[in-house]
Amino acid sequence: MNMPQDWPEPIVRVQSLSESGIPLIPDRYVKPPLERPSINSTTLVDVNIPVIDLVGLNGDDRALRATILDQISIACREWGFFQVINHGVSHQLMDGAREAWRQFFHSPMDVKQAYANTPKTYEGYGSRLGVEKGAILDWSDYYFLHYLPSPLKDCNKWPTIPADFRELLDEYGKQAVKLCGRLMKALSINLGLGEERLGNAFGGENIGACLRVNFYPKCPQPDLTLGLSSHSDPGGMTLLLPDNHVPGLQVRKDEKWITVKPAPNAFIVNIGDQIQVLSNAIYKSVEHRVIVNSSNERVSLAFFYNPKSDIPIEPLKELVAPGRPPLYPAMTFDEYRLFIRMRGPRGKSQVESLKSPR
Repeated sequence: MNMPQDWPEPIVRVQSLSESGIPLIPDRYVKPPLERPSINSTTLVDVNIPVIDLVGLNGDDRALRATILDQISIACREWGFFQVINHGVSHQLMDGAREAWRQFFHSPMDVKQAYANTPKTYEGYGSRLGVEKGAILDWSDYYFLHYLPSPLKDCNKWPTIPADFRELLDEYGKQAVKLCGRLMKALSINLGLGEERLGNAFGGENIGACLRVNFYPKCPQPDLTLGLSSHSDPGGMTLLLPDNHVPGLQVRKDEKWITVKPAPNAFIVNIGDQIQVLSNAIYKSVEHRVIVNSSNERVSLAFFYNPKSDIPIEPLKELVAPGRPPLYPAMTFDEYRLFIRMRGPRGKSQVESLKSPR
């Protein structure tokens, strides 16, 4: 199974559609009725994903550390999503990265087109996920780049506007990797394993990391489309820096769509398919999607912390027992990612289709 060298149809930039002032969205973006954002959607004031303060996670106060670990454990098992505050990443860096990307998306089209991507690697400026001809598309543009492993990191494919953009991105990546490493240790401990076990299953120091920056333009008919279709993340762990003014992320919980209300200076963390496989479904990746609106654009940064791409990922032997057999066959992340990229976002059907017959 090989990725095609080019997209099946000419690429249309969603931002250009939005800025053209069209009153109706093209049919290519109109979702089937049951997938539209008004279905089973709730924005209840008292419902939100957990917010966890990480102050003390690595401190000497054992009781406080145990409390934080317990909060993370409950969030992973009950939600698959949580927010973290006091996480150690500079707030100035977070704001700077988000606004630099906003500036990039408002650059002239010829500047952005110089970084146009192809489905072979997805790296660069893009406007669709999946290569199925005639597919219903999402109302968003994006930029995808590799951070780790080092041989895949090509700074020449990173934007240069504003002037210090590449240095900013590099520092953001360093701090994001460090935070993900801390969270991986917490997840590992909560599974009853040594704190390094989950990380070692990812490849130890040889993990993968990449960034997808999502740009969701204003939409004249937000009730008919989605910024990003329902999916679970194929990788290990996602660290999302949301728009600091406009909500849009929705998480599926008890067959309802919950609109996430971002806490100030927080990252949104979610479990990916690879951790679901390694944990033998003790932790589960969760469906989520993005809604758009007619009055405001949105920018978000999704940092993906992934296993080394060529090592087999399968349920850890410590989490397999006679009464709990392994639910998934071994598969490398490269193989799984190719499987996902061919099909595009499809709820939880991707990882569930891999379950071993019982």
